[in-house]
Amino acid sequence: MSSLRVLRRRIRSVQNTQQITKAMEMVAAAKLRRAQTRALAARPYAAKITEMLDHLAGAASEIDHPLFKAREVKNTALVLVTSDRGLCGAYNANLVRAAEHRLRKAVAGNGKGPGSIRLVLVGKKGRDYFRRRKYPVLAVYTPVPAEASLEFAKQLTQELIGRFVSGEVDRVELMFTRFISALRRRVVTETFLPVGAERAEGHPSPAGAIFEPDAESIFAELLPRYATAKLFASLADALASEHSARMIAMGSARKNAGELMDLLVLRRNRLRQAAITKELLDIVGGAEALK
Repeated sequence: MSSLRVLRRRIRSVQNTQQITKAMEMVAAAKLRRAQTRALAARPYAAKITEMLDHLAGAASEIDHPLFKAREVKNTALVLVTSDRGLCGAYNANLVRAAEHRLRKAVAGNGKGPGSIRLVLVGKKGRDYFRRRKYPVLAVYTPVPAEASLEFAKQLTQELIGRFVSGEVDRVELMFTRFISALRRRVVTETFLPVGAERAEGHPSPAGAIFEPDAESIFAELLPRYATAKLFASLADALASEHSARMIAMGSARKNAGELMDLLVLRRNRLRQAAITKELLDIVGGAEALK
């Protein structure tokens, strides 16, 4: 009977776990729909303004704008976007692994890549992991807004631009999870500053391009908007990916809890059947002894 009581307690515990994971899966699915809508809505603007800058980047050589200045890379800021909460499978582990690989590659560098890398950590999970390591951390931003926030993107963009313009860092890279679908996502690294660093060399400027009122004024207005739009789209992608990963993880946990509960119920039924059979045998044996 003691074993039966233990099994009943385990079954109740697994049932509670299954209910909790099911609720978390449904919440993550609802949040994913909103985050996916925002991420997909942010992409066209970011893509169009990037296309516009690439199209006009040939004129950058004539413009003395600090965000266009590519210099020798001695210090790189790696902006790592993780989540504030766990229970999302390997979402944060994949990001941390990719960041560590990037850092080790820089430390063991052969002189061809960027110089020292300092981390800009967005999210508590990245902060908690790297503060126990010896890697240099430039800044930490927590908590991350529950929904993709343009104000947060503007604040982070202004601070990154300030560090780049002041010469504190010579290059800024973004590492985040690109949302592809509810079941697919990919960790990507993109150059954030200087603008046009990933553009193919020798990209021609448009023939007969006319700047009104002048190129300096246009780029002075366009470049901060471009940086904010790119960072906002990256944060929106990361948030959608997080909810997607949590929905899948909680779905798997719910399914595993159901399978475990089935095994426990089967074991309980077998124990009950064995106990009943034993009692029947005792009764029959006692009856036979009285004859």
